[in-house]
Amino acid sequence: MSTKKSIDIVINGKGEVTYEMKGVKGGACLAETEFLQNALGGDSAIVEQQKTSEFYEQSEGYVSTWSGEGKDE
Repeated sequence: MSTKKSIDIVINGKGEVTYEMKGVKGGACLAETEFLQNALGGDSAIVEQQKTSEFYEQSEGYVSTWSGEGKDE
């Protein structure tokens, strides 16, 4: 079952834009919102960036590879 993805966008009375990506785990949210960030003026337009708890969750399909160090022999 796939998770619903959404972007909540709020524009306040001063014209400031706040958006939050939901339904995307890990750093993939940054790629998913890149188009919006670019449309709003790119990196120079960002006043503040906060990572939600979803950012720190393991993304689907993520694979960890270990070198074997620390194993009992």
